[in-house]
Amino acid sequence: MSEKTVVLSFSGGLDTSICVPLLKERYGYDRVVTVAVDVGQPEDEVKMATDKGELIADRHYTIDATEKFVKNHIFPAIKANGSYEGYPMGTSLARPLIAEETVAIARKEGALAVAHGCTGKGNDQLRFDFIFRLHGYEIIAPMREMNLTREWEIDYAKEHNIPVPVVKDKPWSIDENIWSRSIEGGRLEDPAYHPPDEIYHWTTNPRDAPDTPEAITIEFAEGVPVAINGEAMDGISLIRKMNVIAGRHGIGRNDMVEDRILGLKARENYEHPAATVILAAHKDLERLCLTRQELAFKVSVDEKWSELAYMGLVHEPLYHALNAFIDTTQIRVNGIVDLELFKGNIRILGRSSPDAIYSDDLVSFDSTTLDQAHAVGYSVFFGLQARMIPKK
Repeated sequence: MSEKTVVLSFSGGLDTSICVPLLKERYGYDRVVTVAVDVGQPEDEVKMATDKGELIADRHYTIDATEKFVKNHIFPAIKANGSYEGYPMGTSLARPLIAEETVAIARKEGALAVAHGCTGKGNDQLRFDFIFRLHGYEIIAPMREMNLTREWEIDYAKEHNIPVPVVKDKPWSIDENIWSRSIEGGRLEDPAYHPPDEIYHWTTNPRDAPDTPEAITIEFAEGVPVAINGEAMDGISLIRKMNVIAGRHGIGRNDMVEDRILGLKARENYEHPAATVILAAHKDLERLCLTRQELAFKVSVDEKWSELAYMGLVHEPLYHALNAFIDTTQIRVNGIVDLELFKGNIRILGRSSPDAIYSDDLVSFDSTTLDQAHAVGYSVFFGLQARMIPKK
């Protein structure tokens, strides 16, 4: 009789770590194969997941998908000004890619099922489930199926001698990729609790940021950033550099109450310095390069794109259709944006583009290229219906 194999999407954190013994003890699987997907986490976290997977699983894979993440998920998000309820998405963008890489290993290993460590109260379960079901796999989710609490998980991990980077007095749950870092759990679940500065790793407290503003220039080509201060670089290098630059100025913190897909409200803390600066610059450049009609319509497109991306519905036909429209608009979003970073704030200093829909000659009060008298006829009809309403 062949061994029953399950492939587990693995981060090395508390939830996925205890899934390894649970899948054997409670679900009867003979082999547990773990898959850690690198989407820009710190090297020590990737190493930790690799070392732990190799220690506690029957087989482990670590896959570097950072370049794929930037090209196929972050760049489209920049083009779409991707944000959900006012913050740049990060975790949600990475989940479909992680799930796809897990499925690829499941096929390779001949697995009967795939598993994840998501709870039944969060968004990630839906993002993973969508991809797993799309490929026809049975899904195992011990956290939600066994209705586990974090306290129980910590005790269970200790009983099985599984090291986890969580203790009961600081039970932060961290999810990090190259684009975003989220912090939740523990006392942060109380929306009235003031988070300690220790939860932030990417950003300086704005009060402690440099007392001198820093001016930077970001260049875009077809809607995506390609250079900082005139230095061309690939997407990964550019984002990492901008995280450092913006982070030291205290830019990119969000502390908010967020509406999850299931309808639950949750207190969330985020850090995304590069995303905050790049999205601000991109949106400003669009206003120089796109028409009024494009901009007005794109607001609704961007909002719907962000909603689908937040839900992880990257194979929804509408998602692909929206990307097609967005990509068409971005052909003309080329140019540079000058910004000033100072104590948590971003100020746009100026922008220029070879595709600008702008003429300093036509707009100037000193120019006679356009005859101002031509506006009289337009003015006569402007607001005509409102003027025709009988006065009472």
